Amino acid sequence: MDDFDLEDRGHAALHARAREQGVNRLVYRIVRLVLVPFFAVYFRLDRVGRDHIPRTGAAIIASNHRSFLDPFVIGACARRPLYFVAKKELFRRRWQAWILNSLGAFPVDRGRGDEETIATAKAILARGEIVLIFPEGTRIRPGTLGKPKRGVGRLALETGVPVIPIAVTGTEAIRRGWRIRPHKVRVRAGRPLHFPTVAHASPQLAAAVTNRIWPCVALQWEWLGGLAPIRRACVIGAGRAGTALAIALAEAGYDVDLGCRTAEQAKRLADSRVNAERLAGAVLPDRVNVVAAQKVDLYGHDLICLAVPAAALPAVMDAHGDQIPRSAGVLVLSTGTVPPLGTRPSAYVGERCRARALAVVALEEPWPQTGAAATVAASEKGFARQMSDVLRDLGLSVSVERDVRTLEDRLAGETPSVQAA
Repeated sequence: MDDFDLEDRGHAALHARAREQGVNRLVYRIVRLVLVPFFAVYFRLDRVGRDHIPRTGAAIIASNHRSFLDPFVIGACARRPLYFVAKKELFRRRWQAWILNSLGAFPVDRGRGDEETIATAKAILARGEIVLIFPEGTRIRPGTLGKPKRGVGRLALETGVPVIPIAVTGTEAIRRGWRIRPHKVRVRAGRPLHFPTVAHASPQLAAAVTNRIWPCVALQWEWLGGLAPIRRACVIGAGRAGTALAIALAEAGYDVDLGCRTAEQAKRLADSRVNAERLAGAVLPDRVNVVAAQKVDLYGHDLICLAVPAAALPAVMDAHGDQIPRSAGVLVLSTGTVPPLGTRPSAYVGERCRARALAVVALEEPWPQTGAAATVAASEKGFARQMSDVLRDLGLSVSVERDVRTLEDRLAGETPSVQAA
């Protein structure tokens, strides 16, 4: 008998125990007695909306996932045991598997449909317990929320139990190696969501329900101060690169303002919806709002894209630097250096605005060829992940460079300047 057979048998025993016996009440009470006061003092745990978690009856909790401590922090908000899925790798050590299973954890094989995990969750819900699900499927530390998988929608439909959206913030910052640091942790639960019961949920229906659940988790997340996703972008510079980027963003579902150099150019482009001078044949989608750059209102934009030559950055920042919101991220597409001192574009922009983060991107091919390789670097990890997600939405193959300066040096040596409007 090989190691895989032994591992499968071990996992089957853990599933059986979760279905038939449930948590070890003694272990659960001891751990809760220790952890809840510890969380309250050391993490200053703030629990909002606890009354939405029922004291009796079956329920599914859908939450974002930032740390290995999330199940225990969320468990501190409930007044009864929670059962939760954990990656199978955590169950390899026998003592660790016993403790986790005693506290309500059961294994899942990530990356493939795990019918045994679904069956265990259904059995637990059938006896009136609470199951905690992390729809992202893995821990997402920097930046905004990840994209959910459809398993939570399937489970909600096939069991008919309510789903409680919950968000956790702060847990991603509490661990450095094996050291647990004091840091403010907040949890917020929303109102239960109810869905009809179906015998067998199709993948499309499960995905549709998941897409109803996840925005409610995001609502709790943003209420707690979590980083909002990029929804609205402004591209300043209607040259070839700026126009192509605006079109690609709009086709990917983002609302876009495209700022032109003059009012006459803006009117001509808004009327024709084609930038014949710079990008012949490409039609601007309806989601692209064309305006003169001097009339652009940057308030409410999540992403500001500067698609102008480096030599034009001084004029652009003089006109718009003070308007860039603190909550926005800035993507600098300018290459070369900014005269007269030869300043790098990202450094020049960063000194003249209050944006939370800046990023630069290098493309192997000009915008907007689908499948082209792109490299992104940002001043903050969360923004690097956001920009990676945006670029993937545009159909690009993305890699991340850690250092903005290194990528800009590469761009200065390899890439011609962005075409002006």
